[in-house]
Amino acid sequence: MRKVVLLGMLVVVGVAACTANDGTGLRPPDAPRLSGTPDLVGTPDLIVDSDKLATSWIIHDELLPASFCSVQEANITPGEHRTLRFTVTTPNIGDADIFIGDPNTHMDPNGDGNFKDSDGLFEFATCHNHFHFRNYAKYELLPVAADGSLGAPIQAKKRGFCMIDVTPFHETSNGSWVYRSCGRIGIPGNQGISTGWADTYVKSLGGQYFLMDDPVAPVTPGNYLLRITVNPPFVASNKEPCPALDTNGFCHMFKESDYSNNVGQVYITVPDRVGKTGWGPGGNDGNLTSEASDDEDRPTK
Repeated sequence: MRKVVLLGMLVVVGVAACTANDGTGLRPPDAPRLSGTPDLVGTPDLIVDSDKLATSWIIHDELLPASFCSVQEANITPGEHRTLRFTVTTPNIGDADIFIGDPNTHMDPNGDGNFKDSDGLFEFATCHNHFHFRNYAKYELLPVAADGSLGAPIQAKKRGFCMIDVTPFHETSNGSWVYRSCGRIGIPGNQGISTGWADTYVKSLGGQYFLMDDPVAPVTPGNYLLRITVNPPFVASNKEPCPALDTNGFCHMFKESDYSNNVGQVYITVPDRVGKTGWGPGGNDGNLTSEASDDEDRPTK
C-alpha cells in the first residue's frame, strides 16, 4: 500500500519500492516514466467499471477502411459495416499495483533482437509495430432468450492490450500515476496499473467493437448481454505461460486478491434499424470519432 512519507525519506522509500518483488520475478525499469512511486507490496484486484460500460455502448454504421489495424488483424473486409462500440475501464482496487514493466524485456530477454526467448506474455503486432499483451480481457456478446437463458457467446476480435494508468478511479486514487508508456521495439515501455487507477479503452480505439454484420457470426436483432471479463481464467496450452492459478485450477495473467469480481456486464437491445446517429446511450459522449490508428500512450497529461 502506498504511504505518505517525509521528503527526507522519499529517496529511501522509492528505492525500496523499486526493488520489491511482487512474486512474478519482475521489477520496474531503472528509469520509469512516472509521476508516483511503484507500489508492489500487497495484492492487486482488478474489476470492470459496469457503469461506464452501460453508458458508453452504441450501435452504428461506419466505414472500416483497409488501413485500420483492427481490420487487418481480424481479416475484416474493408467497407461499410455495422458495429457495436463500447468503452472498457478496468480499475485496480487492490492494495498494490499491477506491474508488467517494459514489453521489450518480455519479448527479448537477452536483447539479441530475436523473440524466440520470449516469455509468452506478449505477442508482436505487425500492423501497430508494437507489442500486445495477451489474455488481459475478454469481450463477449451473449444472446438472451425469451426465458432469460443465455446462448453461446460471440467473441469480439480484439487481439491484444497495453495496460497503463489512464483514469483515476473515484476516491481510491492518490492522484499519482506510475505507468504510462506502452513501449515499442527498442523503445522502453512501462506498463501496469497503479492501485486506485484504471486502464481505459474508449470506444473509438481500434478493436473496441463487435462486427454486427460478421458473415461468420452475424448479430441479429434481439436482446443480448454484453459481458467484459478482465484477467479472465484460461487453460494454458503447450508452452503457454500460466503466471497465476486460482483455487479452481485455472490460469490468470495476474495474481489477484479476488477473482470473483472480474466481470462487468450490461443488457442491451439490438434493433433492426439504427438511424443516422446510431442506437444506444453512448452516442453523445464525445468519444465516437474516427478510429484511432494507434493506442500508444493514450493519456494526454
